[in-house]
Amino acid sequence: MFRYYLRLGILSIRANPALSALMVAAIGIGIGACMTIVTIQYIMSGNPIPEKSDQLFHVRVDSWDPAEPYDEPNEPPEQLTYLDATALHAAGRANRQVISFLSSRVVQPAGEDSKPFQTQSRATTADFFAMFNVPFAHGSGWDKSADDTQERVVVIGQALNEQLFGGENSVGELLTLSGEPYRIVGVLDEWSPVPLFYDLNNNEYNDPAALFLPFSVAVAGEHGSAGNTNCWKPIEDGGVEAFRNSECIWIQMWAELPGEAEKAAYLQFLDAYVEEQKLVGRFPRPLNNRLDNVEEWMDINEVVDEDVSVLLGLAILFLIVCLLNTVGLLLAKVMKRTKDISLRRALGASKATLFAQYIVEASMIGLAGGVLGIGLTWLGLRGIENLFSIFEFVQKLVVMDWVMVLAAVALAIVSALAAALYPTWRACSVTPAAQLRIQ
Repeated sequence: MFRYYLRLGILSIRANPALSALMVAAIGIGIGACMTIVTIQYIMSGNPIPEKSDQLFHVRVDSWDPAEPYDEPNEPPEQLTYLDATALHAAGRANRQVISFLSSRVVQPAGEDSKPFQTQSRATTADFFAMFNVPFAHGSGWDKSADDTQERVVVIGQALNEQLFGGENSVGELLTLSGEPYRIVGVLDEWSPVPLFYDLNNNEYNDPAALFLPFSVAVAGEHGSAGNTNCWKPIEDGGVEAFRNSECIWIQMWAELPGEAEKAAYLQFLDAYVEEQKLVGRFPRPLNNRLDNVEEWMDINEVVDEDVSVLLGLAILFLIVCLLNTVGLLLAKVMKRTKDISLRRALGASKATLFAQYIVEASMIGLAGGVLGIGLTWLGLRGIENLFSIFEFVQKLVVMDWVMVLAAVALAIVSALAAALYPTWRACSVTPAAQLRIQ
């Protein structure tokens, strides 16, 4: 029976090619506009580490100015001071824990013809790679002993390995960074989480740093921070040591806590730590410590820009307008076929049969509109990419994967079926006797 309905649908579409083309175009344009924005929002709001996002917590303690909160209404700072980050990390109260900051190093390639260049680096601790499920092509990260002994080791990214070593296994090679030799212990496989959840203080759609080196080595070498730094009171004396002892925030901290009991225990530990610091004159604000998992942290940082949500609303309204046009076109098509419908009813066709026939035909139109919508979505994403080409991160937001392709087709079919409900009901409501009497 379905094949019969399918054949009738094809004949109906062929009988009114212009009207059918208008319906396909209306659905396709609406789907294209809507899915262009949906795709961008889908990527921006995606979970970058779904397998353990509910176990990873961004650590915040409220060390800010007693006169006003760091952010309204009562948000604690998004980063930690050097004093707090190192003390909390040294306590070792989490299954895994990471402190890190963004910096930069000058890479000096081997060979007289190769020119030095500057690239981003991340100073971090040994748990970073296991905690964030970082994939390796060669080697691995360093262990805790490298942190403790300030061993000059480095993990490099895939692109840098390709640039310096032609993509070969470079583990064990020496790499000169800002005049100092480092031993390569690991080379990352392709890895670029979107958004860059572990450091939302800078551009959340940047690529990961090209270099990862021990936090202790960066501190000992006085590597400057290339990320955000905020201070609520002036630094009393000059110099690096004074900066580290100040109330300036510039270090991110994450803790891996597998369950609610571990989270509650760690939060209790944070409260106890702050109470101790209050005794020595620090932390003038009331207790306001936070542990935010990955998705909560992205929500707090408003990873999905408000403008995208507004555009999505407008795109949905535009799709609705296109569907209303489709309803009108389908209704016109049904009204032109009242004679045929009446004749079929008189010959014994039931309302259910007619309903099934027109729903199959609407599904075919919706499928064609979905295919057209996929093409228009691709063109829309390319237009956004060209319009904002000065921002490199935009390339990460205009990728249409199979999930979005299937979503576009499904939305088109559902939209076509929704648009077909009223015209189909009208078709099934035709009174055969009245129409045939006119004839």
